[in-house]
Amino acid sequence: MKYKTLGKNLQALVIQLTPGEKVYGEVGSMVYMSGNMKMETQAKGGFMKGLKRKLSGESFFMTEFTPAGGTGIVSFGGNCPGTIKSLELDGNQQFLVQKDGFLCAEDSIDLDIAYQKKLSGTLFGGHGMILQKMTGKGNVFIHAAGDFIKKDLKQGEVLKVSTGHSLAWEDSVDFDIQRTGNVKSMLFSGEGMFVTTFRGPGKVWLQSLTMKQFASSLEPYLPKQKGSSSSKSGLSKSGSISFGKG
Repeated sequence: MKYKTLGKNLQALVIQLTPGEKVYGEVGSMVYMSGNMKMETQAKGGFMKGLKRKLSGESFFMTEFTPAGGTGIVSFGGNCPGTIKSLELDGNQQFLVQKDGFLCAEDSIDLDIAYQKKLSGTLFGGHGMILQKMTGKGNVFIHAAGDFIKKDLKQGEVLKVSTGHSLAWEDSVDFDIQRTGNVKSMLFSGEGMFVTTFRGPGKVWLQSLTMKQFASSLEPYLPKQKGSSSSKSGLSKSGSISFGKG
């Protein structure tokens, strides 16, 4: 398998596969593929793993891609402006990834779920209860909103990360959800009520943007709809079509 990323901060991933090689990704993440690429959607790992993904807020199904009659290519893209990175697993390590961070992986990679440690973090920490756990040997591709920030923590080194910016980390890293400080800090700092605290050793990947920040930045520019449902649809009470000014 060969791969490359296109673009700088609106990246797409292009993977080249030879016969017998296979990758899988989230439903709807494929951008384009060559004519000889076979695509099959199924419950990756069986019904129970599909059900666990569904309960975590992800798709029950995954889409698998494999070439027929020679080398083929398939491209994947994220769900917001951002960058793509490969994490290479050696068969002995595990990675934990926030559920929106997974893009695609080689068929040799097993995708399962893990749980946040504290209920308070799942309710108020901004991540939800479910994480994605990657095991096996091969490449996993993850997508960050904005750019990646890599931190290599030494034994006992602590890193506190604002809610939503933590993306992926090695399972050797201990993590927890903690309060940002006293009540005044929690309410008025603008950083939210909780932070994710990591303790080394191991590698942590952060994202410079969050989906919440991205959505909030667009909100002032979205069109505001006024009036009744009939005026929103462009129909007047008489049934004729009405047009706005300009």
